Amino acid sequence: MGKEDCCSTQLIDANGEFNFKGLQNFVSSVKLSRCGLSYAVVAIMGPQSSGKSTLLNHLFYTNFREMDAFRGRNQTTKGIWIANAVGIEPLTIVMDLEGTDGRERGEDDTTFEKQSALFALAVADVVLINMWCHDIGREQAANRPLLKTVFQVMMRLFSPRKTTLLFVIRDKTKTPLEYLEPILREDIQKIWDAVRKPHAHKDTQLSEFFNVEVTALPSYEEKEEQFKDQVAQLRQLFFHSISPGGLAGDRRGVVPASGFSYSVQQIWEVIKENKDLDLPAHKVMVATVRCEEIANEKFSSLMINEDWLALEHEVKEDAVRNFGRRLSSILDNFLSEYDAESVFFEENVRSSKRQQFMSKALQLVHPAFVSQLGHLRVKSLQTFKSQLEQLLRRGEAFAASVRTCSESCITEFDKGCSDAAIRHANWDASKFRDKLIRDIEAHVSSVRNDKLSELKAIYEKQITTALAEPVQSLFDVGGSETWASIRKLLKRETDVAISCFCPALSGFELDQDAFDRMMQSLKDYARSVVEKIAREEAGKVLMQMKDRFNTVFSHDSDSIPRLWTGKEDIKSITLEARSESLKFLSIVAAIRLDEKSDRIESILFSRLLEGKISISSRNSDIADSCDPLASSSWEEVSPENTLLTPVQCLSLWRQFMAETEYIVSQAISAQEAYRQSNNWLPPAWAIVAMIILGFNEFMLLLRNPLYLFMLFVVYLFGKALWIQMDIPGEFRNGILSGLISISSRFLSTVMDLLRRLAAEGQGNPAPGTSRASQHVSSQSFRSQVNSPNPVSSSVPSSYVSSNISTENDVEYTSR
Repeated sequence: MGKEDCCSTQLIDANGEFNFKGLQNFVSSVKLSRCGLSYAVVAIMGPQSSGKSTLLNHLFYTNFREMDAFRGRNQTTKGIWIANAVGIEPLTIVMDLEGTDGRERGEDDTTFEKQSALFALAVADVVLINMWCHDIGREQAANRPLLKTVFQVMMRLFSPRKTTLLFVIRDKTKTPLEYLEPILREDIQKIWDAVRKPHAHKDTQLSEFFNVEVTALPSYEEKEEQFKDQVAQLRQLFFHSISPGGLAGDRRGVVPASGFSYSVQQIWEVIKENKDLDLPAHKVMVATVRCEEIANEKFSSLMINEDWLALEHEVKEDAVRNFGRRLSSILDNFLSEYDAESVFFEENVRSSKRQQFMSKALQLVHPAFVSQLGHLRVKSLQTFKSQLEQLLRRGEAFAASVRTCSESCITEFDKGCSDAAIRHANWDASKFRDKLIRDIEAHVSSVRNDKLSELKAIYEKQITTALAEPVQSLFDVGGSETWASIRKLLKRETDVAISCFCPALSGFELDQDAFDRMMQSLKDYARSVVEKIAREEAGKVLMQMKDRFNTVFSHDSDSIPRLWTGKEDIKSITLEARSESLKFLSIVAAIRLDEKSDRIESILFSRLLEGKISISSRNSDIADSCDPLASSSWEEVSPENTLLTPVQCLSLWRQFMAETEYIVSQAISAQEAYRQSNNWLPPAWAIVAMIILGFNEFMLLLRNPLYLFMLFVVYLFGKALWIQMDIPGEFRNGILSGLISISSRFLSTVMDLLRRLAAEGQGNPAPGTSRASQHVSSQSFRSQVNSPNPVSSSVPSSYVSSNISTENDVEYTSR
């Protein structure tokens, strides 16, 4: 959108004629009637040739006619013009008023100026008052007489409506805006207070009619870029200006957009009927200007006064002794000079300007007073911190130390505030005192929390040390009284810690709620230690179950490793081992610190040991509906106390069964192998067959004892050969290797036995024969005892240790 979209129109000409047809066209062009109440009106007033049109064109992208500086300073805007602000939401109507103090209308013809100003105040939501920076404080240039007249007439003609007066100070000098703004605000307030009000508005405040805002802009001709930048920032205030918090957010009495044309026409007609508006007296004007000049001179002198600058410098560094007395002396000197120079002027104006000067002077020195109080507060706080630390190091009670230090430091601060006070202002130091108290309380709270945290950490460590290993041991034992023992241990150690913790807290003088919270926190921590260990045990429950199974399965009641000799009842041993493992699973399935009974153990035993885990697919739906292990929670256990859900227990048990099945099968194999290795007799049927088929041979031996004697000799010779060649040891490494070894040694062994028999028959045994024979016999016996088991490699290591122990005993006996 460009400037041609602003639809600028002359609303009222220089003769005061209202252009109703032009207004109708304008309203139709900008589609104002559709806006309802969502529109705003902005007007500008000020001296002629002060750059009003230029400001509006840059601020709202309008195309009002601007003065050509090369053709001289003359009247550019005649009457009142309106335009649409381009690019601003909501729709904003801009009014450009004819400048005041124009030579074209003459010195006495100011009626139109007053009427147009009153019209702007009555119609607009925001009125920009354009004024030169160097004219602030001057009677005419500051529009004071005009504003006074406007206020009087407006209260008499119109009901109160909230209008925002935005004073735009042009060609801003080096004087900061914060020094110029109070002057303008005070002037406006004084004008308002001096205006004679009708009875209906006798006690009405200025804020009921106006919101006063002040801004400043640099020179357009000398600093054009800076001017444009600041105008762009000012433009942002007009976006959503009627929203709450906006520039005209609290306006009242808004006319709907459809009735805007008729409303402004009637307002203008009413204003035109009242033409006699008087200006303030010349005496008051002169007194106002001169007293303002004297006050400004004294204020400028104060700003560069050496005593003041020295005091200001000192107070920036640190707190100053006798600050209030020194500052009061400086202000008294300048007030005396002002009174001496303004004594002959009108008293009301003189007093007003004296108050204005005093207000500016106090505003100048107030930051120094604030710095003084700030230093006093910091010093008092540091003193409090150091004193409190010293008392605590000496072992004093915390609460008593805080009271002593607080009273001392606040008393010191109050004394410093009394020294910093001045006679000319009743400055309140309570904010700084409250801030000091808050800082002290914050520091006390921080130190108290640190001390309590340290104290709590000590007792938490004590509880952890007292509970961790005993609770772990109780879980390792895993008996039926595990949780009862844990509860007893927890209560005992918690009571011990609390009995020591209570006296340690007494020095803090905590309120009952805080004290109870600390006690409960310690109890909760003790409980959390047990719960943490329980959760860790639940995390490794499968490993613990397998270890427990191996211990019970591989050792007897005397903790002696089992040797599978064929006499053991593996089924009952397996059942016992699984029962112990399942009992441990039931222990870690839930946290039982509240002495509430549950049926977890009975459910697990009835379903996992006595019942069947797997079911047919045909009946699976029915079983799941009534199976307690097909649930995600235990009936008697809350979710926060559940460590293993029924479903998880079932899954763990299945995994446990799968991983321990191999151990059971290996034990069965070892038992069977042991039986086979120790059974040298043929089967019973073979023995019966031998008796029946060998009856004749048996009878032959009985009839001829010589055959029986020869058979006995052959048996002895074979037995000696069996032992000498260590037949079982040779077959330990396989049948083929055993046959090869026996065949290679058979002849030499037979000859050796024959030589030994011959030598013994002659009564002269060969040297070393007896020792060799004894060694061979011992070695052969050991070999028999240590004969290889076909499945020995699959038996647990505990069995190996048992065999080694047995070998040693047998060897010792043989020797």
